[in-house]
Amino acid sequence: MTDTDIITGLKIAKDHKVATACIKPYLLPLAKKELAGTDVLICPVIGFPHGNSTTKIKVQEAIAAVDAGGQEIDMVVNIGKVLGGDWQYVTQEIDEINCAVVSRGAILKVIFENDYLQAEHIVKLCEICTQLAVSFVKTSTGYGFVKQPDGSYNYLGATVKDLKLMRAHSGPNVQIKAAGGVRTLDDLLHVMSLGVSRIGATATIAILDAAKQRGIGSEPTTVTFKPMQEKVGGY
Repeated sequence: MTDTDIITGLKIAKDHKVATACIKPYLLPLAKKELAGTDVLICPVIGFPHGNSTTKIKVQEAIAAVDAGGQEIDMVVNIGKVLGGDWQYVTQEIDEINCAVVSRGAILKVIFENDYLQAEHIVKLCEICTQLAVSFVKTSTGYGFVKQPDGSYNYLGATVKDLKLMRAHSGPNVQIKAAGGVRTLDDLLHVMSLGVSRIGATATIAILDAAKQRGIGSEPTTVTFKPMQEKVGGY
């Protein structure tokens, strides 16, 4: 994405009063300028999207991002260490980054990249993040492409099964962010009903326009939704 693309995205975030604008770290000065005077928080992503940098580098990247104006930090776990069951490494890395971020007044969201993981990995990561008092656990980066049975590469993103698992095994003070595949208002309403409090989406305008059309505004209201189909394979 070019700087022009980013400015367009930041304008959408500003006009629609979203919670945060997720950006690449080098764009922090631009995001601060474009979002000045708004309530939209800036969320740089570190170790993104593969999580393979050393812990030291990820900590330093997180510190630099907060010091430059990041108010929420998204990090990607070391997926190889998760799959290998090296839970001491995984715990220490999340702990060091969380402490660095929180001590500077920001919060941390930990991205699991669920498409690569089995249920037992997701459960363990939720338990670790609860133990460490992480603010959010998050499903996906949007770049976790996995080889499918037909040889193609795709990803599922946020699935009903995984979100239920994450909510069941995360403490009450740990929020859930669903990212990847939440593309419609019905999708958003469904994941909210599962206990999700934040959505990572590129379809912001379409979702919020649909909400207005259905009479959803700032006052609480009761709505119905079409449930998300549980995804099988890559689609």
